[in-house]
Amino acid sequence: MLGLKLETDPRWANIAESNLEEILTDHAWCEQKAASNAIKLISLNPELVDLATELLVIAQEELEHFQMVHNIIKARGYKLGREQKDSYVNELFKFIIKGGNQQQSLVDRLLFSAMIEARSCERFRLLSTTIKDKELAKFYHELMVSEAGHYTTFLGFARQYGKGVDVNKRWEEFLQFEGELIKSYGKKETIHG
Repeated sequence: MLGLKLETDPRWANIAESNLEEILTDHAWCEQKAASNAIKLISLNPELVDLATELLVIAQEELEHFQMVHNIIKARGYKLGREQKDSYVNELFKFIIKGGNQQQSLVDRLLFSAMIEARSCERFRLLSTTIKDKELAKFYHELMVSEAGHYTTFLGFARQYGKGVDVNKRWEEFLQFEGELIKSYGKKETIHG
Protein backbone atom coordinates (compact mmCIF):
# COMPACT_ATOMS: atom_id res chain seq x y z
CA MET A 1 0.00 0.00 0.00
CA LEU A 2 2.73 2.49 0.91
CA GLY A 3 4.84 1.90 -2.19
CA LEU A 4 8.13 2.39 -0.33
CA LYS A 5 11.09 1.21 -2.38
CA LEU A 6 13.12 -0.06 0.56
CA GLU A 7 11.87 -1.53 3.81
CA THR A 8 13.60 -0.72 7.07
CA ASP A 9 16.11 -3.32 8.20
CA PRO A 10 14.45 -5.09 11.17
CA ARG A 11 17.64 -4.54 13.19
CA TRP A 12 16.64 -0.87 13.46
CA ALA A 13 13.87 -1.87 15.88
CA ASN A 14 16.47 -3.53 18.10
CA ILE A 15 18.53 -0.33 18.06
CA ALA A 16 15.42 1.67 18.94
CA GLU A 17 14.44 -0.69 21.75
CA SER A 18 17.93 -0.53 23.21
CA ASN A 19 17.38 3.13 24.11
CA LEU A 20 13.67 3.71 24.68
CA GLU A 21 14.15 7.13 26.28
CA GLU A 22 15.91 8.37 23.15
CA ILE A 23 13.41 6.90 20.67
CA LEU A 24 10.46 8.19 22.67
CA THR A 25 11.93 11.68 22.90
CA ASP A 26 12.63 11.73 19.17
CA HIS A 27 9.16 10.39 18.48
CA ALA A 28 7.53 13.08 20.64
CA TRP A 29 9.27 15.82 18.68
CA CYS A 30 8.34 14.15 15.37
CA GLU A 31 4.69 14.43 16.39
CA GLN A 32 5.12 18.10 17.28
CA LYS A 33 6.76 18.78 13.90
CA ALA A 34 3.97 16.91 12.11
CA ALA A 35 1.40 19.16 13.80
CA SER A 36 3.42 22.24 12.84
CA ASN A 37 3.68 21.03 9.24
CA ALA A 38 -0.10 20.63 8.98
CA ILE A 39 -0.60 24.14 10.35
CA LYS A 40 2.01 25.54 7.94
CA LEU A 41 0.16 23.95 5.02
CA ILE A 42 -3.04 25.63 6.19
CA SER A 43 -1.31 29.00 6.50
CA LEU A 44 0.06 28.69 2.96
CA ASN A 45 -3.33 27.69 1.51
CA PRO A 46 -6.08 29.25 3.66
CA GLU A 47 -8.48 29.52 0.73
CA LEU A 48 -8.70 25.71 0.40
CA VAL A 49 -11.44 25.15 2.96
CA ASP A 50 -11.59 21.34 2.72
CA LEU A 51 -7.79 21.11 3.03
CA ALA A 52 -7.74 23.44 6.03
CA THR A 53 -10.58 21.57 7.70
CA GLU A 54 -8.92 18.17 7.34
CA LEU A 55 -5.45 19.41 8.24
CA LEU A 56 -6.79 20.98 11.43
CA VAL A 57 -7.98 17.50 12.41
CA ILE A 58 -4.56 16.04 11.57
CA ALA A 59 -2.77 18.78 13.51
CA GLN A 60 -4.92 18.06 16.55
CA GLU A 61 -4.26 14.32 16.23
CA GLU A 62 -0.52 14.92 15.96
CA LEU A 63 -0.61 17.11 19.09
CA GLU A 64 -2.56 14.37 20.88
CA HIS A 65 0.14 11.90 19.82
CA PHE A 66 2.78 14.29 21.15
CA GLN A 67 0.95 14.36 24.48
CA MET A 68 0.55 10.56 24.49
CA VAL A 69 4.27 10.03 23.91
CA HIS A 70 5.09 12.64 26.54
CA ASN A 71 2.83 10.83 29.01
CA ILE A 72 4.64 7.54 28.30
CA ILE A 73 7.97 9.29 28.83
CA LYS A 74 6.83 10.65 32.22
CA ALA A 75 5.22 7.38 33.31
CA ARG A 76 8.48 5.54 32.69
CA GLY A 77 10.51 8.04 34.68
CA TYR A 78 12.23 9.43 31.59
CA LYS A 79 12.63 13.07 30.68
CA LEU A 80 11.64 14.69 27.42
CA GLY A 81 14.99 15.59 25.94
CA ARG A 82 15.73 18.43 23.61
CA GLU A 83 14.55 18.38 20.04
CA GLN A 84 17.20 17.08 17.66
CA LYS A 85 17.62 17.86 13.98
CA ASP A 86 15.90 15.29 11.74
CA SER A 87 18.39 14.88 8.91
CA TYR A 88 16.09 12.51 7.01
CA VAL A 89 13.26 15.07 6.91
CA ASN A 90 15.67 17.89 6.05
CA GLU A 91 17.11 15.90 3.13
CA LEU A 92 13.62 14.98 1.93
CA PHE A 93 12.58 18.65 2.16
CA LYS A 94 15.39 19.57 -0.24
CA PHE A 95 13.66 17.43 -2.88
CA ILE A 96 10.68 19.79 -2.96
CA ILE A 97 10.69 21.84 -6.17
CA LYS A 98 11.56 25.43 -5.31
CA GLY A 99 10.34 28.41 -7.30
CA GLY A 100 7.48 26.61 -9.04
CA ASN A 101 3.94 27.90 -9.20
CA GLN A 102 1.66 27.75 -6.16
CA GLN A 103 -0.01 24.55 -7.37
CA GLN A 104 3.29 22.72 -7.85
CA SER A 105 4.47 23.95 -4.45
CA LEU A 106 1.28 22.68 -2.81
CA VAL A 107 1.53 19.30 -4.52
CA ASP A 108 5.18 18.89 -3.54
CA ARG A 109 4.52 19.90 0.06
CA LEU A 110 1.63 17.42 0.25
CA LEU A 111 3.76 14.64 -1.27
CA PHE A 112 6.60 15.48 1.12
CA SER A 113 4.11 15.14 3.99
CA ALA A 114 2.72 11.88 2.60
CA MET A 115 6.24 10.49 2.30
CA ILE A 116 7.08 11.22 5.94
CA GLU A 117 3.80 9.68 7.08
CA ALA A 118 4.45 6.60 4.93
CA ARG A 119 7.92 6.05 6.38
CA SER A 120 6.69 6.70 9.91
CA CYS A 121 3.86 4.23 9.37
CA GLU A 122 6.34 1.62 8.15
CA ARG A 123 8.63 2.22 11.12
CA PHE A 124 5.73 2.06 13.59
CA ARG A 125 4.60 -1.24 12.05
CA LEU A 126 8.09 -2.62 12.53
CA LEU A 127 8.19 -1.48 16.14
CA SER A 128 4.73 -2.91 16.81
CA THR A 129 5.70 -6.35 15.51
CA THR A 130 9.29 -6.53 16.78
CA ILE A 131 9.81 -4.95 20.17
CA LYS A 132 9.33 -7.01 23.32
CA ASP A 133 7.65 -4.22 25.29
CA LYS A 134 3.96 -5.15 24.90
CA GLU A 135 2.63 -1.73 25.95
CA LEU A 136 4.75 0.05 23.35
CA ALA A 137 4.05 -2.59 20.70
CA LYS A 138 0.31 -1.95 21.09
CA PHE A 139 0.85 1.81 21.14
CA TYR A 140 2.89 1.72 17.94
CA HIS A 141 0.30 -0.47 16.23
CA GLU A 142 -2.37 2.15 16.99
CA LEU A 143 -0.15 4.96 15.71
CA MET A 144 0.67 2.96 12.57
CA VAL A 145 -3.03 2.95 11.71
CA SER A 146 -3.26 6.70 12.31
CA GLU A 147 -0.16 7.45 10.19
CA ALA A 148 -1.59 5.36 7.35
CA GLY A 149 -4.69 7.54 7.42
CA HIS A 150 -2.61 10.72 7.33
CA TYR A 151 -0.56 9.32 4.44
CA THR A 152 -3.66 8.66 2.34
CA THR A 153 -5.10 12.08 3.22
CA PHE A 154 -1.98 13.94 2.06
CA LEU A 155 -1.70 11.84 -1.10
CA GLY A 156 -5.40 12.30 -1.81
CA PHE A 157 -5.18 16.08 -1.51
CA ALA A 158 -2.11 16.13 -3.79
CA ARG A 159 -4.16 14.33 -6.42
CA GLN A 160 -7.20 16.54 -5.83
CA TYR A 161 -5.26 19.79 -6.16
CA GLY A 162 -2.74 18.57 -8.70
CA LYS A 163 -4.63 19.59 -11.81
CA GLY A 164 -2.01 20.25 -14.45
CA VAL A 165 0.67 18.44 -12.44
CA ASP A 166 1.50 14.81 -13.10
CA VAL A 167 1.03 13.84 -9.46
CA ASN A 168 1.60 10.11 -10.01
CA LYS A 169 4.89 10.80 -11.79
CA ARG A 170 6.00 13.22 -9.08
CA TRP A 171 5.01 10.73 -6.37
CA GLU A 172 7.08 8.06 -8.09
CA GLU A 173 10.01 10.51 -8.11
CA PHE A 174 9.54 11.04 -4.36
CA LEU A 175 9.46 7.27 -3.81
CA GLN A 176 12.64 6.78 -5.84
CA PHE A 177 14.44 9.62 -4.06
CA GLU A 178 13.35 8.41 -0.64
CA GLY A 179 14.35 4.84 -1.50
CA GLU A 180 17.91 6.03 -2.08
CA LEU A 181 17.86 8.43 0.86
CA ILE A 182 16.71 5.84 3.40
CA LYS A 183 19.76 3.68 2.63
CA SER A 184 21.77 6.12 4.76
CA TYR A 185 19.41 5.72 7.73
CA GLY A 186 18.29 3.00 10.10
CA LYS A 187 21.31 2.96 12.39
CA LYS A 188 20.17 5.33 15.17
CA GLU A 189 17.53 5.24 17.87
CA THR A 190 15.40 7.87 16.19
CA ILE A 191 12.17 7.43 14.24
CA HIS A 192 13.79 8.29 10.91
CA GLY A 193 17.44 7.75 11.89
